Amino acid sequence: MGTGVQKQPFHLVDPSPWPFLGAASAWTITVGGVGYFHGYLKGGSLLFFGFLCMLLTMLVWWRDVTREATYEGHHTNVTQMGLRLGMLLFIVSEVMFFFAFFWAFFSSSISPVIDIGGTWPPQGIECLSAWEVPFLNTVILLLSGASVTWAHHAVLAEGHKDVVIGLLVTIILAAIFTGCQVFEYLDSTFNISDSVYGSAFFIATGFHGFHVLIGTFCLTVCLIRAIKGHFSDTHHVGLEASIWYWHFVDVVWLFLFVAIYWWGGL
Repeated sequence: MGTGVQKQPFHLVDPSPWPFLGAASAWTITVGGVGYFHGYLKGGSLLFFGFLCMLLTMLVWWRDVTREATYEGHHTNVTQMGLRLGMLLFIVSEVMFFFAFFWAFFSSSISPVIDIGGTWPPQGIECLSAWEVPFLNTVILLLSGASVTWAHHAVLAEGHKDVVIGLLVTIILAAIFTGCQVFEYLDSTFNISDSVYGSAFFIATGFHGFHVLIGTFCLTVCLIRAIKGHFSDTHHVGLEASIWYWHFVDVVWLFLFVAIYWWGGL
């Protein structure tokens, strides 16, 4: 007969509908996006519906994980180590994702083809100055990296108030960065369809901006949890994963600034 006592340190999760709903939401986003880009009127509505379903799935899934970790005590040291390794592998996959964009950019810029005039930047492209909005955004992200590191050290020192302040400052800086990025896009004299330069520029910086939004959302969830007192010096994997992700976003931006804004605009 079973005693109901767990004899191993791993967490065997209960059956959940959220993986299926998450996959269905991702499929809906894909179909809606394809339809939207091809001019179908219902594509935009389907895309919005997919994003809404994905957001709701994330919220309820994170709610369950928070309950398992904070109230049910299922996140043992072994489980936490597995979650950290999973986040590390996810960040490595994201590095490969952006590596493809940098490869495309350098392949096009180091050996420009005759179709774009044999020069880089291509003829007719007026590059954005690296020392205006991009440099300001670089300073903002570096400051956000410092504030989120402050929050990380604060949770290890059981400084509840400092964790909240550090996360709040980081989120405010992230919002400012996003606003500056939108202003830069609106002020740009070229768009994504203007030769390979426009494509590489907007794909690379646009996906980085999307990752900034994801990181901001994750840090906002962590801020709410920190206010509720969910984190301690030994149980803060969710916060730690979000902080790792934010540092990854910072590093990618530094490469974007140097490669695309500065070197690519020479």
